[in-house]
Amino acid sequence: MPATIALVDDDRNILTSVSMTLEQEGFTVRTYTDGESALQGLLARPADLAVLDIKMPRMDGMELLQRLRQRSAMPVVFLTSKDEEVDELMGLRLGADDYITKPFSQRLLLERIRALLRRNEASRAEGSGTPQGGVIVRGDLVLDETKHTCHWKGTDIQLTVTEFLLVKALAIRPGMVKNRDQLIDAAYGENIYVDDRTIDSHVKRVRKKFREADSDFAQIETLYGIGYRYKES
Repeated sequence: MPATIALVDDDRNILTSVSMTLEQEGFTVRTYTDGESALQGLLARPADLAVLDIKMPRMDGMELLQRLRQRSAMPVVFLTSKDEEVDELMGLRLGADDYITKPFSQRLLLERIRALLRRNEASRAEGSGTPQGGVIVRGDLVLDETKHTCHWKGTDIQLTVTEFLLVKALAIRPGMVKNRDQLIDAAYGENIYVDDRTIDSHVKRVRKKFREADSDFAQIETLYGIGYRYKES
């Protein structure tokens, strides 16, 4: 079955041109011109991935992402303008998986979409060599790759695809320091350029989610100027 992509943007020229490109590549595409209609549509008929503009009428991309994250870990790519650096970081902290700056290459967008879909599929498949049939247990942390679930002290932690892969990359080798380049490769794949601040924003988001479940959570440690590591409880 072809993957379904939701495009949400109030610029109809972008919707038309990007839809044509994606459909030519074999994707099923649904388009929405505002956040409110997109929310209703995506809750009724979930997509495999969503591409969201930030500035839209009736409900902007930030609010739409927040509402979607209450119900879904669907991969999300944000479209931002060159002068919206703060919005990029806020989007990542809210749970976006990636962002692309306008004006953008449709080939680049297509590459990012395919990379996210591959990662999403891989994270749900049983990892080769992973103990206990795709389940990673590190103290109070339980990651199930086959179900794409994360539990901390028995509490379900809702992670996006990118967040899940970051936690897995750190937890699979407790105590080992991972620099940002290694985490970028683990979460995004090789040959994908991602700014270092993107990883930092994802880690902050992950910590926030764990601390909402356990205020004492301190397993993901920052080694300033080096990277991050997972401290097994």
